[in-house]
Amino acid sequence: MMLVLLFTVSLLLIAQYVRRRYTYWQREGVAEEKAHFPFGILDAVVKRQRGFGLALYDVYKRHNAKLVGVYMMNKPTLLVRDAQLARQLMTSDFGSFHDRGVYVDEKHDPLSSNLFNLQGASWRNLRNKLTPSFSSGKIKGMFGTVDDVAEKLVQHLQGVLAQSPNDEIEIKSKLTTYAIDVIGSVIFGLDIDSFSNPNNEFSAVSDTLRDGGNILLKIHNIATFVFPPLAKLMNRLGFESEVLTKLRDIMRRTIEFREQHNVVRKDLLQLLIRLRNTGKIGEDDDEVWNIETAQHDLKAMSIDKIAAQGFLFYIAGSETTAATAAFTLYELSMYPQLLREVCEELDAVMARHQLKRGDKLTYEAVQDLKFLDLCIMETVRKYPGLPFLNRECTQDYPVPDCDYTIKKGTPILISLHGIHHDASYFPNPADYDPHRFDADKLDYDQTAYMPFGEGPRHCIAMRMGKVNSKVAVAKILANFELLAAPRKEVEFRFDPSPVLMPVDGLKLRLKQRT
Repeated sequence: MMLVLLFTVSLLLIAQYVRRRYTYWQREGVAEEKAHFPFGILDAVVKRQRGFGLALYDVYKRHNAKLVGVYMMNKPTLLVRDAQLARQLMTSDFGSFHDRGVYVDEKHDPLSSNLFNLQGASWRNLRNKLTPSFSSGKIKGMFGTVDDVAEKLVQHLQGVLAQSPNDEIEIKSKLTTYAIDVIGSVIFGLDIDSFSNPNNEFSAVSDTLRDGGNILLKIHNIATFVFPPLAKLMNRLGFESEVLTKLRDIMRRTIEFREQHNVVRKDLLQLLIRLRNTGKIGEDDDEVWNIETAQHDLKAMSIDKIAAQGFLFYIAGSETTAATAAFTLYELSMYPQLLREVCEELDAVMARHQLKRGDKLTYEAVQDLKFLDLCIMETVRKYPGLPFLNRECTQDYPVPDCDYTIKKGTPILISLHGIHHDASYFPNPADYDPHRFDADKLDYDQTAYMPFGEGPRHCIAMRMGKVNSKVAVAKILANFELLAAPRKEVEFRFDPSPVLMPVDGLKLRLKQRT
């Protein structure tokens, strides 16, 4: 009898806790997305119906309030729907929202200590050290490597057309291979060609990463964002990400080889080695490529810490570079006038820089492609590489023009896909209109445009990502004719990663340009 009574009381207490937890935003007086027990807004994600970015976009569309209370499992979270407020949180009021609230354990899991995860002073210190890596001069120094990979992409596409000249090409997968090789070459210092050797070590690790790994890795990845204490516990119990450890081992071998043999290569890894040996990268765009070593006990950064940054740049750079270039080509194929403008500009720029078809591109020529810049801007407006942004409230914050104070510790979500597809900010948001960014037109709300985030935590490699995407598009259009296609909006499939994944990829028709 006593056991039955205890069991009944326990159930009542659990039910009361659940009811109270899932009515938090009602009690706070905040507009609320109806909770779906037990996963909240993750319900469609767990059921593999929608990726997280699109599930959040669905919530964005169902509401009109500036703030909407949602639940990520049992975690009350605020969705900020107002572009002005979202920008303000990330810029002028950054002091109250300087962390992301995701898993990081610098002491026991140095591979988690990347720039995205780090908090407070640790983040600020590393950000200041890494910022010089992405100056125009450094990117120019690495440009030759990027162009070499793009040339391999062109040669591969020529081979594909030679075998099947009338078939559609799934361009997204081709550009994913291009992006992975750029990352492998520029960040991990490897000389790889996944087009001719798709089974190389780096590509194998990349395939594992895209597949999501085993069930433990998937749980760990979800926990880093939704429930960091679980991710931390898993690591304390001995769990290690197979992908991270393999990438670390690849990077360790390369670093040790370069340090032992005084090998210099103009890539990001060389800059990270300099940071490891000297404690800084430096502003001089010529001197930074010189060899400077230090005794092992004087190294300013461990290989694990360097590998953590390499992994972040891989995650942030490979998919976004491929998607941006692929979506740009896909949209241009449906807008013949825009495609004509891009090709005419490309031909004019190549003539001005005395480049012939088949020549290597130059950094200066790519920078001169101004209309292609506008196309890239419109692509990441319509298809943001990361369809949402996240922050954590680090001190109580009274919301301007609103009778509500965001409590310290509250997770914040911003639906970038929602804001970028909101007609009140971007007229005719479904249209692909690079000219909305023309200096004499500016037919959009500039406050709402933030594809790379805003404020001190904006994407540190933004310029490099744009260059990588522009090079791919420019090389393809310089060598191939992109055939017109009927207008068709992209449909997205479920994917456990946070990015937008098109159903059946993105298919185009190319013809060798004469």
